[in-house]
Amino acid sequence: MDTAQQHYFSLHGFLCTNRRPDDHSRGSCAARGSEQLMDYIKERTKALGLTPAKGVRLQKSGCLERCELGPVMVIYPEGVWYAVRTPADIDEILAVHVQGGGRVERLMLDRKERQRQQIIDRIPD
Repeated sequence: MDTAQQHYFSLHGFLCTNRRPDDHSRGSCAARGSEQLMDYIKERTKALGLTPAKGVRLQKSGCLERCELGPVMVIYPEGVWYAVRTPADIDEILAVHVQGGGRVERLMLDRKERQRQQIIDRIPD
């Protein structure tokens, strides 16, 4: 396979760590603890051996435009969106989704919510 066609990671996840002003109407993932959750992700992935060398990359991101639902995480290539609140949520995602290939249904942002948010996103400010 040509190097340009190879995927760098078999699983690539992003946790929003965007911070908005405290009085912003949409809030922000960082204000809800995503920076601490990212620290926990780094610690746990290292302990579990979930590294880029093994095809797994979980990293922070800027705004994922789901501020009201945050902290939010999206995992590719499947494009599964999660609302995460606690280190226990992270542990469950790591065990069930990242290591096991399943889905953590209770944390997933449902399709109707994603569709509703897409409609809201198209409304001019």
